[in-house]
Amino acid sequence: MTPTPHIAVLGSANMDLVAYVTRAPRRGETVTGREFRTIPGGKGANQAVAAARAGATVSMIGAVGTDVFGARLRSTLEHSGVDTDLLRTVETPTGTAHIVVDDEGGNSIVVVPGANGTVKGLTPGDEALIASANALLLQLEIPVKGALTAARAARRHGVRTVLTPAPAQELPDELLAATDLLLPNEHEAATLTGITDDPRAAARSLLSQVPEVVITLGSRGSLYAARGAEPVMVPAPRVTAVDTTGAGDTFAGTLAVALAEGRPVPDALTWASSAAALSVQRPGASASMPYRKEIDARAADAATTNGAPA
Repeated sequence: MTPTPHIAVLGSANMDLVAYVTRAPRRGETVTGREFRTIPGGKGANQAVAAARAGATVSMIGAVGTDVFGARLRSTLEHSGVDTDLLRTVETPTGTAHIVVDDEGGNSIVVVPGANGTVKGLTPGDEALIASANALLLQLEIPVKGALTAARAARRHGVRTVLTPAPAQELPDELLAATDLLLPNEHEAATLTGITDDPRAAARSLLSQVPEVVITLGSRGSLYAARGAEPVMVPAPRVTAVDTTGAGDTFAGTLAVALAEGRPVPDALTWASSAAALSVQRPGASASMPYRKEIDARAADAATTNGAPA
């Protein structure tokens, strides 16, 4: 029996303030929404919940405020089975994400970092926790300095680091040098490489800086590339999206679990794509993330439908 992997996550915890509309407003325009929800989110917290629901033991490192949003985020993580002993409480208000979701499931997001902006390094106990993990998940809704400090700690202890470079921005060479697997979507890959219409070429470019890359391509699936190996393309299940918020985080958290369990890359990508496909059929970010039994069933169906990945 495969041992349960331990995933450490250092990243953001936000309260998502979500407005659902027929279409997003253009600049200077006001539109009427049909619904508003407050949903626990943040890329770090989302990935932690996704990994926990996928069957891992998960520990969250980050920061929330003393306000009601902070208390609710901590409670949500704990209810999902995520250890929050090293989730700090600070005087700065909890981070928020202001999200508009249209009828096609697309979204526009403004993130206000709040307490996440205080995560500029490690506090006592953080490095020991990272050292005990099979993988470290990082994103960029915290200061880059904090992500870099954690990635270097993981490298010292031989822990695999998976970095989601979102929000997209130019990354310091030191952070890329401490990253084992880079996980951008196609828009983030274009920002990092300047290559806008060829994911394979973008992946080749990124391999000059990191040993492994997975580029997520939305409804077209995902592309894996590694130094010295042929790229692997895995299609995504065909579904009707209700809300794509959190789909990338679902993919990241689930993929980290699959790889930590030692699954072959094509199988790991299929499993993560199946989880993301389930998530986009439900509203919200963390609220939409599937559990392991659901992912297993969807992945089995995808394997039957798609055959072997090409």
